[in-house]
Amino acid sequence: MSGAYPDYMTELETELAELIIGELDITDLRLDDVAADTPLYGDGFGLDSIDILEIALLVSRKYGVELRSDNPDNKTIFASLGSLAAYVAAHRTR
Repeated sequence: MSGAYPDYMTELETELAELIIGELDITDLRLDDVAADTPLYGDGFGLDSIDILEIALLVSRKYGVELRSDNPDNKTIFASLGSLAAYVAAHRTR
């Protein structure tokens, strides 16, 4: 991470955005194009269910957060960049 992050996003939101854009090789989306309320599915990041699984694995490895496919809160957790960041912040072990 560059050390600086947009003032409309937290450092964790910026880290997650960089992780998602970089690891999923989203070439048509820049960090400046996203905000905390940017949806992960459809418009916004444009992720599909396979991408979400990959993000769950990356988040688990990087932050020690267990994200399970059978969690009834997944729709809320993965609704936007900000909701994912809030979940990670509350449950991270590293």
